[in-house]
Amino acid sequence: MRRANPDTQDLLAHIQLLKQYHPTPAIAVIEHSEKIDLEFLIEDFPKLVSSMKVASERIKDISTSLRTFSRGDTAEKVACNLHEGIESTLLILKYRLKANEKRPAIEVITEYGNLPSVKCFLGQLNQVFMNIFANAIDAFDTSIQGRSFAQVQADHQQILIHTKVSTHQGTVTIYIRDNGQGMSEEIRVRIFDHLFTTKEVGKGTGLGLAITRQIVEETHDGRLSCNSVFGEGTEFVIEIPVS
Repeated sequence: MRRANPDTQDLLAHIQLLKQYHPTPAIAVIEHSEKIDLEFLIEDFPKLVSSMKVASERIKDISTSLRTFSRGDTAEKVACNLHEGIESTLLILKYRLKANEKRPAIEVITEYGNLPSVKCFLGQLNQVFMNIFANAIDAFDTSIQGRSFAQVQADHQQILIHTKVSTHQGTVTIYIRDNGQGMSEEIRVRIFDHLFTTKEVGKGTGLGLAITRQIVEETHDGRLSCNSVFGEGTEFVIEIPVS
C-alpha cells in the first residue's frame, strides 16, 4: 500500500497525457473507454486506493491492539506502559462504542498523566480494563431502554479515563468514570461479591468484577474501589504500585 498512491497518480497522469496528445484515438479505444466508463474510473480510483490504505491501517492497528491485549504474561511482572493497555482495550471495544440505531456513539475522554512504566502482568490488567469498560457500556445500553434517540442523545453518554502518579511516586492511579445512571448504595457495596450480578439471566455471570478485584488486589497488591451516585454515574478507581 505504501507505493500504491504514487503509482496511481503516475498512471492517471499518463492517461491524461495520452488524452492530451492523442485526442482522437482509434474507434476500439473509444468504445472500450465508454464500456468501462473511463471518466468515472479516473475520478473514483484514487478514492478507492485511499479507502484501501485506511482499511489496511485499521487492520494493522487492530492486530497490534490484539497482541497488546492478549499479551502472554511471564512468570514475573514486567515493566509495561499502562496507557498502551488501555488504548488496546478501547480499540477492541470500539464496535460497542460506535453509534447505532438506538443511541449516538459513547464518547471516550482520556486525560493521561505522565506515568512511569509499571511492573505488572499487563494481560491481566487489560482484562481489568475490559471488564470495567464493558460494564459501563452495558449500563448505558440498559439505561436507554424505552427512551427515544433524542432523549438518549441529550445525555451525552461519556466515559472519562484519568491517570496520574500519586504524590509519593509509589502508586499509579487510574480513574474510569461514566455519566450513566449510577447505582444504589445497596448494589454498590455488593458489586465485587462472587456471583453477584444485576443483569438479566444469561447476560451476566457475577464473576467479572470479582475477578477484576482479585487481579488488582491479590495479584498486583493494589486497590480497586467503586464510587457511585444513583442518577449521576459510576467511578472505578484502580491503584497499582509502580514496582
